Amino acid sequence: MTGKIFTNIVASAGIAALAFTWSGAARAQEFGSPELIAAAKAEGKLVYYTANFAEVEQQVIKAFNKRFPEIKIEMVRAPGGQLITRVKTEAAAGKLIADVVDHSDRALMLPLADMFQDYAPPNAADYNPEAQISPKLWPRVTLVWSIAYNTELVKDPPKSWMDLTKPQYDKMTGQVFAQSGGTTWTRIMFERQVLGEEYWGKQASTHPILYPSGAPMSDSLVRGEVAMGPLLYNAIYPKQKDGAPIQIFFPPEGAPVNPYATGIPKTAAHPNAAKLFLNWCLSKEGQTFMIKELGNLTSLKEPPVYPEGFDPKVVKVWYPKFDEYIKLHSAWVAEWDKTFGYRQ
Repeated sequence: MTGKIFTNIVASAGIAALAFTWSGAARAQEFGSPELIAAAKAEGKLVYYTANFAEVEQQVIKAFNKRFPEIKIEMVRAPGGQLITRVKTEAAAGKLIADVVDHSDRALMLPLADMFQDYAPPNAADYNPEAQISPKLWPRVTLVWSIAYNTELVKDPPKSWMDLTKPQYDKMTGQVFAQSGGTTWTRIMFERQVLGEEYWGKQASTHPILYPSGAPMSDSLVRGEVAMGPLLYNAIYPKQKDGAPIQIFFPPEGAPVNPYATGIPKTAAHPNAAKLFLNWCLSKEGQTFMIKELGNLTSLKEPPVYPEGFDPKVVKVWYPKFDEYIKLHSAWVAEWDKTFGYRQ
């Protein structure tokens, strides 16, 4: 081997090694500094409080652990109201063990904002400010509403939100009632503000079956106990993936979305592991996983991908104005209950 050839080989190898090292460093920086990652691995665990479905979050944890297997996550899942009560009670007693709190109702989280640390992911500037209610709380999850129907029961399917009010669908539809939580309240606001004040009445006239959440409604849709209705895409998409006779679409009038509020309490015993977990969840890699595998949307200004069937040129994402989200809630939910004959 001549000296010149040997020199070229060494130079090429050096460039390749440098490129690999830079790529690896850039990749790691997406989730945090080397010091943060080392500190997180040293902590080795975190306690995660969430109001999201346990089955969904188990998939997120599994994906995170493929990247960072050294960090074990202990998940505590509770419905929205119960989770807030638990956080408040534990905090008041000085016994809050959560390292991350993840909630679907931003209005319930905002009064607790002072309990959380100053935190921002490495890609903070890439997020839509409409999705954030506090610099301490981040839209780790962004859920989107869709319409789903059972293809074995519906031969003339709806094509829009307004179609759900058609008399031909009398006693065929289902929907989650208004008091179920922040995600449904977002849909209720969208219906009133975008589809018109008469929409609830027209929809109620079709005698829909009411459900406490999307989980039992999606099960009923698969079983054929209800033929169609509005559902969070992530509640029904996994069942379609598993082969259920379900078709899902995003109506042209708009797609209401509900960003979560997620933060790290000041009392977190494993703050570095918590930051690394949220950094991964909010990264392009984490958001892509949640979109493709779970049926979420994202609050990134430039989504890396979209859910199956979502065309951003046709369907506009609709964020509720947060001041109205808080101000209108009590009166409008009471009116919705009256319109649909719902009693708690």
